[in-house]
Amino acid sequence: MQDRWTDGEAYERYVGRWSRLTGKGFLDWLDTAPGQRWLDLGCGSGALSAQILARCDPRAVTGVEPSEAFRATAEAAIDDPRARFLAGSGEAIPLEDASVDVAVSGLVLNFIPDKPRALAELKRCVTPGGTIAAYVWDYAGHAQFIRFFWDAACALDPAARALDEGPRFPLCHPGALEALFAGEGLKDVRTAPIDIVTPFTDFDEYWTPFLSGIGPAPGYCAALDAPARDRLRARLAEILPTDPDGRILLAARAWAVCGQR
Repeated sequence: MQDRWTDGEAYERYVGRWSRLTGKGFLDWLDTAPGQRWLDLGCGSGALSAQILARCDPRAVTGVEPSEAFRATAEAAIDDPRARFLAGSGEAIPLEDASVDVAVSGLVLNFIPDKPRALAELKRCVTPGGTIAAYVWDYAGHAQFIRFFWDAACALDPAARALDEGPRFPLCHPGALEALFAGEGLKDVRTAPIDIVTPFTDFDEYWTPFLSGIGPAPGYCAALDAPARDRLRARLAEILPTDPDGRILLAARAWAVCGQR
């Protein structure tokens, strides 16, 4: 099953809102100087780009995104003359050599097929001594809003194991991230956990984004027939930790990695 990324608003409801929270912690951890030129690779709906503009006082932010629908969502959401959004991918970034000071990527690196090539492209675009950084969900551990979904799906359907983002994305561990960055010649490589809470007012707020088909878990859910989907829904309602008032509070961790060119 191919991951589908065709609806920026649906992505925002599913994971974009949590990317904003994680992005705050990520940018605080990076602690960059103001007035820098930024590249946001795989900018999606603009969640991280918006945080860079709001928190980092950049000179410019260039978002690069292959999905036309996602770029349109970002352009509609961000009205700032410092920002622009271009068509491109990790393997072919449409920027000149040494044209940015900081290159980042939020919740994207694990989806890029040729990761070493993407790191090489980021290095090409960044000035000597510049920063390259990324963050990815801890799919196998503490990204609970996704982890509960796949645990329930795999308990009901052994075929779901092939799609489970935990084993599917071995990059999403600090050791693997460090090895990728160091292997591409980046210096002073470091990693850190970025922890947030993902609150849901009730079960429906948790469940509904999985019906959109946007992303791996929603794509699996949308492809199920109605009886199988109902069984998955019932299983999740049974296992999710729910407060007496119906609220669901889940922990979510992303792993961040940073290196210098």
